[in-house]
Parts: sequence; structure tokens; C-alpha cells
Amino acid sequence: QVQLVESGGGLVQPGGSLRLSCAASSSSTNISFRAWYRQAPGKQRELVAGIQSGGTPTYADSVKGRFTIAINNAQNTLDLQMNSLKPEDTAVYYCNVRLFTRPGYAYWGQGTQVTVSS
Repeated sequence: QVQLVESGGGLVQPGGSLRLSCAASSSSTNISFRAWYRQAPGKQRELVAGIQSGGTPTYADSVKGRFTIAINNAQNTLDLQMNSLKPEDTAVYYCNVRLFTRPGYAYWGQGTQVTVSS
């Protein structure tokens, strides 16, 4: 079982920045894939950014050049730096990880609300 705890959400004005962080209870060496998803009201959950173990990050077209996903191995966290935020970025953001020892199964955090509004 893996516990994921997100933090860093909140209310920000358009053009502002936020940094989300996801703390995982599993050893980082056991994690094969890490990602951030988001779900806006009335919409399906979508992949925002993801990174395979030892791989390079991938981003949704809507966030390229504005968001950066990064692994903090020292603290075993997955961070998402979000810059130049837009109202359409408003959503609940979820952390997601998969393990080498349990392929095909995804672990989810409880979600953190990000609201971009003036």
C-alpha cells in the first residue's frame, strides 16, 4: 500500500504561480511512474505531466512551457511548479504513482484544489 499526500494548492490570480508537492510513503526506488492529473468540474480527469523512472518528463499541450514536474529524491516528493496560471487551470490536482512490483495498478492521492481567479 502506498500513501500519497498532496499539498500546495490554493487560490491564485491569473498569471500567478503555485507549487504542488506530493509525498509518497513508498521508497522511491520502487516507483516506476509518477504523474500529476487534474479534474475540472464537469470534465474528465486528465494527465497534466508525468515521468517514468529514469525517463524524461512529458506534458499536456495545454501546460507546456508553464508547468514543470520534478522528483525530489532527498525528500521523496513529486513536485509540480505551475507558472503563468490561467483560469482554465482551475481543477482538483491529483498525484499518481505506479510501482514496479504492482504493474497496472495506480495509486492516487486525495487531491488538492487549485483555483485561478481574479
